[in-house]
Amino acid sequence: MVSVTIDEIQRDPLKYFQQVEAGETLIIMRAVIPIAELRPFGLCAGEFMVPADFDALPEDIL
Repeated sequence: MVSVTIDEIQRDPLKYFQQVEAGETLIIMRAVIPIAELRPFGLCAGEFMVPADFDALPEDIL
């Protein structure tokens, strides 16, 4: 995980997006406060499956 400020990202956004594309997770900071986490899409792909009836509600709740 790499911490970067908003100013750093604004100076060279491509550099940081390439890091994320390569698998790195970025913690975006405003001063010393973390405000966001940017991670590669699909990082957990294949690690868990959502059941087909995930959003099915029991009859008594409907």
